[in-house]
Amino acid sequence: MLENYNHESEHSADIVVNSEPEKAALEALTLYMKSWNNRDIAGMDAAFHFPHARIASGQIMILEKDRMRSKDFFESFIENTGWDYSLWDYRRAVQSKEDKVHFAVQFTRYRKDGTPIGHYPSLWIVALINGKWGVQARSSFAP
Repeated sequence: MLENYNHESEHSADIVVNSEPEKAALEALTLYMKSWNNRDIAGMDAAFHFPHARIASGQIMILEKDRMRSKDFFESFIENTGWDYSLWDYRRAVQSKEDKVHFAVQFTRYRKDGTPIGHYPSLWIVALINGKWGVQARSSFAP
């Protein structure tokens, strides 16, 4: 885990949430990105419901908590992509009910020198299950 991740204030303020459920669901997205940037797998897992569906690169992956990522997940990801951190470009609730919110989001992945690797629009589905808001599924244009 990174001790001094200091990009929190750099996320875009382009957030559209109108109802209380949308505001509550947004916290799962916030937790995920903070944990992702801090290379905190337990924090990322806490932002999800399992099983968790990810649609990307022409595949549908069903992720189970105990089989989600290898111990060297971040090392491999960084080596393969040059990634250092990610920032939200926008987070917009586009459909919602009291127990589920669909967010249209976009994030950008950055290298250590601050240059972008790519911009990735996505659809994230956040659900309230057993009293917890968590990301249940996401469809991304990220590889």
